[in-house]
Amino acid sequence: QVQLVESGGGLVQAGGSLRLSCAASGRTFSTYRMAWFRQAPGKERDFVALIRSGGSTNYADSVKGRFTISRDNAKNTVYLQMNSLKLEDTAVYYCAASPYGTLKYDYWGQGTQVTVSS
Repeated sequence: QVQLVESGGGLVQAGGSLRLSCAASGRTFSTYRMAWFRQAPGKERDFVALIRSGGSTNYADSVKGRFTISRDNAKNTVYLQMNSLKLEDTAVYYCAASPYGTLKYDYWGQGTQVTVSS
């Protein structure tokens, strides 16, 4: 069982930056594919970014060039650096983990609220 705990959310003005963190339990963190998703009010949960065990990354088109996902396997932590934030980035951000060899995300955090104001 893996537990994920997000932190770093908050209120920020448009154009500002935030860094989200997701701390994971377990000894096999380095083998997981980790991702961030977000869910705005009244909308479905959307993919934001992922990082594989080898370090390669993918991003949603809406955040490319503004967000950066990274991981520190020594700290069992994945990060999401968010720059040039826009009003439409307002959402609850969720961290998710996909064990090696699987395609689905089996483990989810509780979410952290990001609110971008004008």
